[in-house]
Amino acid sequence: MSARPAATRRTVLRGAALTPVVGLGFTACGGGDDNRPAALAGPVELGPESEVAAGGAKLYRDHNVVVSRGEDGSLTAYNTVCTHAGCPINKLDGTRLVCPCHGSEFDVTTGKVLREPAVAPLKPLAVEVRNGTLVAKSRD
Repeated sequence: MSARPAATRRTVLRGAALTPVVGLGFTACGGGDDNRPAALAGPVELGPESEVAAGGAKLYRDHNVVVSRGEDGSLTAYNTVCTHAGCPINKLDGTRLVCPCHGSEFDVTTGKVLREPAVAPLKPLAVEVRNGTLVAKSRD
């Protein structure tokens, strides 16, 4: 006879109920590339150039792109997929992007990490104005 007591029905059911919840926690932090947003396949029209004021930035959530304009009028663009776990960033606070998954923060004017857990900067994109419309594309 075993010295360990047998599992009760309640213990078994409780364990079965918690298994999917634990799995979701691992999925949220997981490094699986299957659910990561795709990179820009080609040039993408974002919107009117006038949407980005000097010293400001605009987040284009549908395309995972942020565009900022320097005081001198120069434009910069970055892919807004977090370099930590691949989450699409959906919050722009001034010139700071905030990732909803783990709180990483990035400077939209440089792409640099302002707050970990991300350590790699955002991927830079090429941006230009065509007939008054901002167009972003991969630099590759």
